[in-house]
Amino acid sequence: MEVLENKIEIDTGQELYEFITRLFPICRSITGDGVRETLAIIKERIPIKIHEIPTGTQVFDWTVPKEWNIRDAYIKDETGKKVVDFKNCNLHVLNYSLPVHKKLSLEELTPHLFSIPEHPEWIPYKTSYYNENWGFCISHNQLTSLKNEVYEVCIDSSLNDGHLSFGEYYVKGELEDEVLISCHVCHPSLANDNLSGITIAAFLADWLTKTKTKYSYRFLFIPGTIGSITWLSLNQDKVSRVKYGLVTTLLGDPGNFTYKKSRRGDAEIDKIVTNVLQERGHDHKIIDFFPYGYDERQYCSPGFNLPVGCLMRTPHGQYKEYHTSADNLELVKPDKLEESLTTLKNIVDIIESNKRYINQKPFCEPQLGKRGLYKSINGKQNELAMLWVLNQSDGNNSLLDIAIKSKIPFSVIKEVAKTLENFELLK
Repeated sequence: MEVLENKIEIDTGQELYEFITRLFPICRSITGDGVRETLAIIKERIPIKIHEIPTGTQVFDWTVPKEWNIRDAYIKDETGKKVVDFKNCNLHVLNYSLPVHKKLSLEELTPHLFSIPEHPEWIPYKTSYYNENWGFCISHNQLTSLKNEVYEVCIDSSLNDGHLSFGEYYVKGELEDEVLISCHVCHPSLANDNLSGITIAAFLADWLTKTKTKYSYRFLFIPGTIGSITWLSLNQDKVSRVKYGLVTTLLGDPGNFTYKKSRRGDAEIDKIVTNVLQERGHDHKIIDFFPYGYDERQYCSPGFNLPVGCLMRTPHGQYKEYHTSADNLELVKPDKLEESLTTLKNIVDIIESNKRYINQKPFCEPQLGKRGLYKSINGKQNELAMLWVLNQSDGNNSLLDIAIKSKIPFSVIKEVAKTLENFELLK
């Protein structure tokens, strides 16, 4: 992998954070103008192609739903004061709420109000995608402060035939074989879930645009579940090209990394990510696949069984701010975002560099001293790496296999292999 000349890498934690900050106010859902606005901002950084799939399109066992848009929503008390205002926080409305404008008693309104008693100042994020309903999400303090009176309730929304929108960006490499990077763009003002994943994917794509690669890279910016199902349904002819894949999500919080393996469990992407996280030397978790979570469960459904894992920090549901108004710009940290991007770049580096070599002097060890190899490779670890690479390079073991067996960092194994190739001891 080679970074093109005259390109300056300027990806920093602060830039990542500022990108999230720009996306944060937008009210997104699985369809609608919020998704389009988000994709338009991503398109300013990378030239994504935006697809519009009509309502009613059959995609396997699912149907593309009606398009939802919202302009305003509020609850007013008897004095006309807004006690709940969508314009103050877009989480206040049950996502995909039907339009409503009526007056209701507190008793009639209460079944349409959602709160989190254990976190009385936070607003929950809830949806009603495939079950027509309406409602408001409010803090528990707001709920308990409501008086027994009549309220004016308004949700100025629409649910009509329209389109499902998603973004796709393709970086062509030397091969048609692909690396798939997927993230969901359907959540409203939640910084970690998943503005962090969107941002890391967009910046990684931008970096790869400036890089010569062996593999081709396909980036998907899609609404959760229905987006991946739609893409898979419409692109069954491309699926066989996917040799590696990652879902990027929850990459900005202070927690340690977690990697969820592909359904296969032993795919090369599973070995690569595990190796990268182990070499970082920090606490992390490797967990087995289970059929719940993000879009990895669609890519890993039995009909496709693609080598796609999920890279995150603290898993969904395991940090208290998850799906609440506390998943805000204070939760994500610039240094953690930058570390996540660097980790993705390290994963890409192994994908691109993980070759298989054949020892050109396979009968006993070649004499290394007469070739000056001991002088060109300094350090005991590098000498040992050289012996490992020569011994294991039979065309079956990859450099990653050798790194795992030898417990020597992949970066060392890779550099030693280049040196041995230059000395015509490997091919």
